Amino acid sequence: MSDREEEMQKEDTNDSEITTSAGPINEDLDAVIEPKLFENPPPVRNYPVYWWRIIAKFSSFGLFGLGSVLISVIAFPIMKLLFPNPKRFRKAGHHFISVMFRFFVGFMTVIGCSYLTTPDKEKFRSLKSCVVVANHPSILDVVMLISLIPNADCIVNAYLSEKNILHIIVRQLYIPTSLSHEEIMAKCAESLHDGSCIIIFPEGTRSLPGGQHPYKKGAARIALNSDCPIVPVYMGGNDKRGLRKHDPWLTYNTRKMYHYAAYMKEEISPKPYKDLPEPAAAKRITQKIHEVLCDEANMEYIELYKK
Repeated sequence: MSDREEEMQKEDTNDSEITTSAGPINEDLDAVIEPKLFENPPPVRNYPVYWWRIIAKFSSFGLFGLGSVLISVIAFPIMKLLFPNPKRFRKAGHHFISVMFRFFVGFMTVIGCSYLTTPDKEKFRSLKSCVVVANHPSILDVVMLISLIPNADCIVNAYLSEKNILHIIVRQLYIPTSLSHEEIMAKCAESLHDGSCIIIFPEGTRSLPGGQHPYKKGAARIALNSDCPIVPVYMGGNDKRGLRKHDPWLTYNTRKMYHYAAYMKEEISPKPYKDLPEPAAAKRITQKIHEVLCDEANMEYIELYKK
């Protein structure tokens, strides 16, 4: 076996997942954060405000559902008439959804559910033909990112493209995971070359409370296939209790309104890795993404509870 074949075989080991952040972030971070913060949050200080925020959260999701229905049955048919060309329709649709999500984020801010901040607003607005990767602490991360990126495309869970009213939007504008690997790669490359940005969460699901899941290599493979750069975005802010995976819906951050803080990190180019075998290149790019987005590297962006 040649040296090149041996390298390919070694790099292809455990090809489906990579990185080490699963479980508690690390002992140093646990020492900085209040003891057992994620399992035992601080007590509620003001129950009327706490319950109002829970009501605001349910109201926000109610508006989201109503908006999805109205967009599907009213806005999209009109847009189909205005933009009969499929590519022009998708581009207009991406911008329209971004504007609607911006309105939705503003609504949540007004009623006291959550708010979004970023020092990189203009950078997000000017992004083009790149793979946007982000950590995934809550269910609303994609909404926040699309509200910031007017030309955002994304790969969406097959459930949302088949099971409910959202499938009307998803199947016309975005890329469902129900497609074959080859179809997903081809659609991503086409979307990127048309100027859109593909949003991907490398963990594949919402993060663990107090840590992250292993990162998968899909974003790296898309970047290598399309020759487009990767833009990491760290989603910081405070604890998203009540929006994390497996959290009871009747819970909320015990102290504060949900705060989303989006920080754009340094771009990662796939070009330095192009001479490597594809499995090795994807693995090394994914390691680089993890180094940039892991919680340990973003301590300054993690807002801790204050007593």
